[in-house]
Amino acid sequence: MNAFIAAMQLSVAAAFVSIPVVRARFGTTATASAHAELRRQGVRTTVLEENGMRFDAGGHETWAPVGIATVLAATAALNLAGISWAGALNWIVLGLVLAINCVILHSNLTATTSVQAAFSRKGDPDLARIDVAALLKAAEAGFPRWVWILQNARHVVVFGAAGLALTAAGLA
Repeated sequence: MNAFIAAMQLSVAAAFVSIPVVRARFGTTATASAHAELRRQGVRTTVLEENGMRFDAGGHETWAPVGIATVLAATAALNLAGISWAGALNWIVLGLVLAINCVILHSNLTATTSVQAAFSRKGDPDLARIDVAALLKAAEAGFPRWVWILQNARHVVVFGAAGLALTAAGLA
């Protein structure tokens, strides 16, 4: 059972690492597309960086998923080593991962309104003028079309594998 739980945790870890890998590979193109859209809207292209918005693998777009993957890998190692308290840790880590993935999914589904609200809070007049839906659509066009399939598959893997691991932990 511990090996199964560890395999599920490593699957979830791989799913989380896919985020910065895709952003590292295609983020520059997405950023260029976003900058082109900003120029079309008559907004300075530096406004995104000045306000912490990125489409590449920098910042929290890397450290958060890599950190989560590292914790999952460490927990998987504890399971494989047969450490007695790994069972309790499974419940904590996997529960947090499920909650975090719910936040990520919500963020994906409400990206336009979330970004609009964040821009409004900044008080920057250039940010307030941005057509956020057009900006996000332009940035999304900088990623290959298969990325949306990967994004959805990532959610299926995270929810499915974490759920299976928790079920197995409950049966252990």
